[in-house]
Formats: sequence, C-alpha cells, structure tokens
Amino acid sequence: MTRRLTAAMVLMVVAALILSGLVTLYLAALSNSTQTRNELVREGVGLAAGVQQEARNAPGGDPAKALRSLLLALRGPFRLDGSAVVAVLADGRIFDPVTPRVKVELPPGVTVSDLDTGALYQLRTVSGDTGGVVFAAVPYEASILILGQTRQVVQAVVLTRTPPSAWSTAGPWFLVSSLAIIAVAWLVAYRLGRRFVSPIRATQIVTSRIASGDLDARVTLPSHNQRDPELTALARSVNSMAEDLGRVRADERRFLQSVSHDLRTPLTSIRGFAEAIEDGATQDAKAAARVIAGQARRLERLVADLLALATLQARRFTLEPATVDFGAVVSTAATAFNPAAEELGISLRVDAPAGVCTAIVDPDRLAQVTANLIENALRYAGSYVEVRAGRSTNENPISGWALAAGGWAGWVDLTVSDDGPGIPADALSRVFERLFVARPGPDRPIGSGLGLAIVHELVTAMGGHVHAESPTNRGGGTRMVVSLPAGPLTPAEG
Repeated sequence: MTRRLTAAMVLMVVAALILSGLVTLYLAALSNSTQTRNELVREGVGLAAGVQQEARNAPGGDPAKALRSLLLALRGPFRLDGSAVVAVLADGRIFDPVTPRVKVELPPGVTVSDLDTGALYQLRTVSGDTGGVVFAAVPYEASILILGQTRQVVQAVVLTRTPPSAWSTAGPWFLVSSLAIIAVAWLVAYRLGRRFVSPIRATQIVTSRIASGDLDARVTLPSHNQRDPELTALARSVNSMAEDLGRVRADERRFLQSVSHDLRTPLTSIRGFAEAIEDGATQDAKAAARVIAGQARRLERLVADLLALATLQARRFTLEPATVDFGAVVSTAATAFNPAAEELGISLRVDAPAGVCTAIVDPDRLAQVTANLIENALRYAGSYVEVRAGRSTNENPISGWALAAGGWAGWVDLTVSDDGPGIPADALSRVFERLFVARPGPDRPIGSGLGLAIVHELVTAMGGHVHAESPTNRGGGTRMVVSLPAGPLTPAEG
C-alpha cells in the first residue's frame, strides 16, 4: 500500500508538472514572440530614422537603395531572417522603389495581405507573426526619382526574424526543476505513505486478531510527535470496540451462567420430588406435585422471558397503542401479586387510582412492565414494595405517539420502590442489562432475572424512558421510575 500511495502521489505531481510545463512553454513562446516583435520594431525605427537623416544630409540620393545595402550588411549582426524595402501607394498597392517595374519581393513567410498597407500609408508601424515568423514593417517618408521626376512617397522597411523557441529558453531549467520536484515529491510521498499506512496496517492486524477471538488485542496509539487526529481516533475506536466486545462476552458468559443456575435450581427440585414420588419416599404427594408445578411454572416463565427478550431486541414484536386508564391498568397488574407478596411476608402497597390520568400505551405491554418491576422488587425487598402511578412533572416531549394523538400532553409515571439493599451508584446505568446483578440480598425464587431488560425494551418501544434511583429519599432501597406519554386530560384532572 505504501508503494501504491507513493506512486499515486508521484504521478499526481508529474501530471501537475506536465500541465504547468505546457502552460509555461506556451507563455514563454508568447513572451519570445512579443519580445522579438518589439526588437524588430525598434530596429526598424532606427533604420528608418537613419535613412531619413542620410537623405537630408545628402539630397538627391536613393534612400531605398542605401537602406537595402545597409540591410544586407546588418542581416547577420541583427539575426534577420529576411528584409525588404517597399513603397506604399494611397490605394494600397506596393512596389519596389529601386526598380519599380520589377515585382516586389517580400521576406519569406510574409505576404502582402499580412501588411496593413492602409496603416503603413498613414505612417503607422505594422507588426505580427505568421507561421512562427515575426515581422515588423516601419514606414517613413522618402523622395525617389520616378520617370525623371522626384516624388515624395511612403516607404517601409520590412524585417523578419524567427523568435527563439520556448524550449531552448525555458526547457533546460524546467527539466532540471521538474526532476528535483519529482525527487522531493517521491521522498515526501514515501515518508507520508509510511506514516499513514503503518498505523493502518497495525490496526488491520489488531482487528484481525479481534475477529479471530483475541479481545485483549489493542492498537498502540501514535506517539505524540507523529499523532494525527484521524489515525488516533481510528485507534481509539478499535480499542473501544474491543473493550465493548470483551464486556459483551463477559456479560454473555454471566448471562449463560445465570440462565444455567436459574434452570438448574427448578430442574433439581422437579427431579428430586419426581424421584421421591416414583420411589414412594414422600408422605404428601400433593404437596410434592404442587412444588413440581410451581417449579415448572418458574421454568416456563424463564423460557417465556428469554423468548420475549430475544423478540424485543430483534424488534420483531407488535404494539397496539391506545389511550388507556393508566392507574387502572397498573392497579390490576399489581394486585395480582398480593398472594406472592403474602407468601414472602412482604407488604405490597399500591397507590394507582383509576380515572385520574390516561396514557397512550399498549395496555398489555404496560401490564407486563408493571409485573416485571414488581417481580424484581419482590426479589430483593426487605419488608415492603410500593407501587405508585400518576401524572409526572416531566415536560420533555420525545414521543411521536403523543404528538400524533393531538399534541403533547406530558408524561405519566410508574414508580416501584422497595426497601432492599439498594444498588451501587456505578451500577445504576447497567441494571437494565440482561441478568445483571447489582445488589446482594435475598435472591428469592421469583421472576426470571430478565425482567428489567424486558422493561427497558418495552418502555423504549412505547416512546418512554426508565431509570433507577438508589438509595431513595428514605435512606435506602431502590426506586424504578418509568415515564410514558400521557393521554388527554381526564375530567378529574380538568
């Protein structure tokens, strides 16, 4: 990858150099043409002025003939490709002022159409380039003898020169500088390639180890003098992913251990009492059957909760939200646990009056949430469990259901409190994970241990939120608080 990156960067530099070289050569050629044209005009003006001065000092001579002789002598020193002296008439025709009857000969590459004879007749200099040859025509006034009469005419000296090629002037320096730039580009590209590719290759090796099961593999963060924000962020993301995967694996291991424990305990009881009945070793077969039936129900609840949690986390469940009497649903679900609470010697207090407030929820799922919270509280409570339902003071709208039902109506809260051992502060955010055990206490054989995870999934799906508080304002215990979208105001609330 380093070689490919280096080659790509060098090719980009070469392409940029070729483009800039073409532009440079074009500009150099344009500059050489302009400079040559200015030189020819300057030289032509000087020659014309010299001829006019000579004609004034020696009247009666032939200025055109003298100029032609001078041009022949200066052709080498002036690096002229061609030269000519012509006379211009008012109608645009030109002729040879030395031999008027002979067809005028212009320098190679220059035609009569290239010369603006009208401008020349008005004593304006004409210059240009044709096919790589630069020309300049400088007019001046002169007297010549035509048919025995001296006449004042406009003559012009025409000079041509091939400008130096752009490659000859800029090419060698461009070639040397290009080679130096390519060498520097290769060195920089190679160093940058190694700087960027080496951490990526190291990250690739670590991710391969993680994929193969080595969750302890970590990417070494770049050193301070070679730290790039993107590479550092990539390394930290991979390390964070590895840590999360390690935590998930540990949670899965604990989950399997907990499920195995929760399955083994009732199975042991069922097997023991079944063998006792089979061997005739029990005095009260009905009592043994009741134990077997209770433990079977416990197994059934555990399996049902496992299936429910898998369905919830896969989002393969349905909800049927409706406006329901919040207190009535909670009270019905809670009072069903009175026999279990009495059997455990725990006082179950329910404060969920009917007709006080409504909620936009699935009533069956709300009953399931209530049941799971009470089961969790009964599992750890010391002497009491308290259930309350009513309108909340939380006014932060996050539920699309409530908004779709005709505007935001606030929240309703379900709180389930107990006087158990409480939850450490650093574990409050994890109590809704599968089979996470955050507090010691009497782990009573009630519930499956998956209740809080199911509560979190259901409450989130219904547009609400749930959190745990511990210790409570009474100095101990735990409080679970569920907030759900409220429905329209009841007559009592109005």
